Amino acid sequence: MTAPEVGPTPVIAQLSRPQDATAAVRRALGACWTAVVNAGGAVVPMDCPLPPVTEAALRPAVGRITRGLSPENSRLLLATVDGALAGWLLLRREPHPLVAHCGVVNHVQTQVHFRGTGIGIALMRHAQRVGRDEMGLERLQLAVRSGLGLEEFYRKAGWTEVGRWPGALRVAPGDDRDEILMSLAL
Repeated sequence: MTAPEVGPTPVIAQLSRPQDATAAVRRALGACWTAVVNAGGAVVPMDCPLPPVTEAALRPAVGRITRGLSPENSRLLLATVDGALAGWLLLRREPHPLVAHCGVVNHVQTQVHFRGTGIGIALMRHAQRVGRDEMGLERLQLAVRSGLGLEEFYRKAGWTEVGRWPGALRVAPGDDRDEILMSLAL
């Protein structure tokens, strides 16, 4: 993996309430998600068909994410460049009391034409600060699909691989991938 290109400095906004996710924001999330999945991205929601996908197919997942926003438990981080959505992620607190000190990072996405410009790392660094300083989390965790080089991106951002589910993800017949579990102490 090469060093990121010097790119635009994103503005990162945080949404923490359902009403913060306007119709325009939801459309932008759906458009970004569609482009990322169709370009080979690993973030395919459970109730969505495998690629290629449409914005309409992703609309229910976007709705679930935005309806579940809350300052204590679920935040959406949006990176914009010149007012356009460049990437986003979901940061949420684990709901069970035994693990409520941990957060989960989901749906890390960078708009295809912004890849390699530092948007993803800016989102991840911001998620660390929000998790630690605003949500009081002590650890973050995430899961990634092997075979895409994602684990190297997260390692460079300070994350540690803590386990694998071998062959847990069937991308296509004969194409099983490991699910890689990663963690970051805050």
